Amino acid sequence: MPKRSVTADDLLKLTFVGDPQISPDGQHILFSKKTINDRNAYVTQLWTTDLEGHARAWTGGDSGAGHGRWSPCGKKIAFISGREGKRPQIFLIPTDGGEAAKLTDLPEGSVGGFSWSPDGKWIAFTFRKTDPEWTSEATEARKAKNLSTPPRVINTESYRLDGDGYFLDQRYAVYLVDTVTGEHRKLYAGDRLGYYSFDWSPDSKELAIAHSFAPRPMFDAANDGIVRVDLEGQVWKLEGIPGGSKSNLKWSPDGKWLAFLGNTADDGWGVRNDRLYVVPADGNGVRCLTENDDYCLTTSTISDTREVAGEGTVEWSPDSQAIYVSVGHHGGVQLGYVQLANGGVQLLTSGNHALQIGNLSRDGERVGCIYGTTTKPNEVAVYELSAHPEEPRTLTTFNRAWLEEVKLSEPEEMWLETPDGTKVHAWVMLPIDYLPPRRYPAVLEIHGGPHTQYGWTFFHEFQMLAAQGYVVVFSNPRGSKGYGEAHTMAIKGDWGNKDWQDIETVMRWMQHQPYIHPGQMGVMGGSYGGYMTNWVIGHTNDFKAAITDRCVSNMVSFSGSSDFLQSEDHYWPGVFFDNNEQLWKSSPIAYFRNAKTPTLIIHSEGDLRCNIEQSEQVHAALWHQGIECRFVRYPLNTSHGMSRNGPPDLRLHRLGEISAWWDRHLKQ
Repeated sequence: MPKRSVTADDLLKLTFVGDPQISPDGQHILFSKKTINDRNAYVTQLWTTDLEGHARAWTGGDSGAGHGRWSPCGKKIAFISGREGKRPQIFLIPTDGGEAAKLTDLPEGSVGGFSWSPDGKWIAFTFRKTDPEWTSEATEARKAKNLSTPPRVINTESYRLDGDGYFLDQRYAVYLVDTVTGEHRKLYAGDRLGYYSFDWSPDSKELAIAHSFAPRPMFDAANDGIVRVDLEGQVWKLEGIPGGSKSNLKWSPDGKWLAFLGNTADDGWGVRNDRLYVVPADGNGVRCLTENDDYCLTTSTISDTREVAGEGTVEWSPDSQAIYVSVGHHGGVQLGYVQLANGGVQLLTSGNHALQIGNLSRDGERVGCIYGTTTKPNEVAVYELSAHPEEPRTLTTFNRAWLEEVKLSEPEEMWLETPDGTKVHAWVMLPIDYLPPRRYPAVLEIHGGPHTQYGWTFFHEFQMLAAQGYVVVFSNPRGSKGYGEAHTMAIKGDWGNKDWQDIETVMRWMQHQPYIHPGQMGVMGGSYGGYMTNWVIGHTNDFKAAITDRCVSNMVSFSGSSDFLQSEDHYWPGVFFDNNEQLWKSSPIAYFRNAKTPTLIIHSEGDLRCNIEQSEQVHAALWHQGIECRFVRYPLNTSHGMSRNGPPDLRLHRLGEISAWWDRHLKQ
């Protein structure tokens, strides 16, 4: 049977896997499996696969389950489920058969994450209560009395987060729950923002917890410290810990060391490499194990078939002599190995993929991971450390039947040289059924961040455009991760300069390719990619049309309206309400007098990262000058990440708007 082209509706047919956790005995991998049901909803369930690829489901129903974690003995799985509506709880399910049982009885709120104690007696978790005025009970009581929705009263600098909503003054704290009785209690709450990285001591007698100690964490330079907290709540702060950011805190199996990812010179926005550090468990003597490697250890690769977040891996070897890490490099993510004695990263995997690394088996022989490529959606895989292969072995085949149906475009990588000698990593995807010497319309995609990367991952939107007859080009200009700290730092506080030089180089390359029609080129991007799209149309008329998605247009107003506020003279010189010359100089809207490009504007009214007023300014400026534009506003229940995790029907609507805009402007 002949294969067909990819369509927007294929999004509904894909299976998404993540969060791989290998069992203590190394024989099974627990993971999350997400699908889209016929009621326009995502359903995430817990599954396992053995090493032969035999998969089975552990949870069911539409309420979903996630964050599955094996007990230390492997006889139970703990997970979080929202089957009680807005009261998510921790559940336990026995691995030898039986139904899941609710462990916690928490009030309405949000469970962050959790970790088993090594002896299996406790689970430490983070929890944040819902503000009393905004619980379901309070809302229903107001409705019964026909009362108005109350105002949101703000008493702190951090009161909202995109994708998380408005939590006002409420904060996460660290709790303990007895895994037999289900009794829980608050153990520690020392962070003004409520964000913690924690791990158990090997003897299960205490926790190490990293969090910010800055008086004003949203404005001050990062100043994370580490405390040790025993089961009675007695706190001991480790001395000799330098400031900066700290995440992925892990206690060594022998109890002598604490390892974490971070940096000591935080410049905001993640421009610095996150490196691997160790410190004796009693404090003092912090040592960076990767100071001579120009790698960032929290770099992920953007895709529309998985969540985007700064990721990192810290997994100790059983003998406490080495640490496994994930390494973002040249559009991919590899598994790395760092020896405690000598430091330095040794890459264990290679190839064109972007791994998501899970944990190690107890004997240190295997690593659970998620593996995919540009033409293979993610599947669960295992990496055998003793065999040391270049790539992990894929275990699941959830997307095999779909792959057998469709024709895909294989990206070809290239390195382009800018006028100042910089090498820009880029990729080109030819249209499905490309026939030389015909010229085709082309779309340049610009990634968000800006400090992240495009690369070796499956991208449904790109494949859809290639199936519709477009050449698709994407790249990692300066500011992207994966090419060393200097490459990322090049645009710190100066967007629209060296990044634009690199984008312009890619544009000129496109204009000289025999298979691209230079008069039928479009440019698009989301978030910072939307910023850069706005910058492009204010500086060149070489693109026939543009699509700016969840954009930034005015750095002055953006700096005070985002959920991440910009502090003075940190990433940007000055501050939005004073000495804001550089912010305005780097604002695309300042150059819209030069804009002539027809532009589709896409934004979510619930976007707390890049407020929709950024797109409103683009819309107003284009209309003011009589430039063709179309403004598509998605509702309040969507957020900044709508193209990755928004309601399925609205994701399809967005793809339909994109296709129609390009067909109208690039194919005529």
